[in-house]
Amino acid sequence: MLNFILNLILWTLALYGLFEIIKNVIYIFTYTNLKANGIYLIVAVKNQEDRIEGFLRSILFRFLYGKEEYIKDIIVTDLASTDKTSEILNKIGKDYECVKVTNWRECKQVLDNIDEVS
Repeated sequence: MLNFILNLILWTLALYGLFEIIKNVIYIFTYTNLKANGIYLIVAVKNQEDRIEGFLRSILFRFLYGKEEYIKDIIVTDLASTDKTSEILNKIGKDYECVKVTNWRECKQVLDNIDEVS
């Protein structure tokens, strides 16, 4: 019986590890357009529903129509907002391809993998 329980635990951990590896590979391939050369604007926000849309749209205006062509992408990180900030960010992220909306953990993983992806 003890052998069965140990094998069950071992297989559970092995499957969990396999799923984590698959998830990370898919995540890396999702962000393959991130290269080590270039400037990425990272904006971390928390509970800024009144200000974030105007702020991002002013940055997007300069990014899309101004002289900010050296900026590659805008990564917006939501730090567990309790208001409508994440809804606003997701809406802007769907409207503009250059805006990537993530949480802090995903943002850190993206930054850790930039050198590996290029």
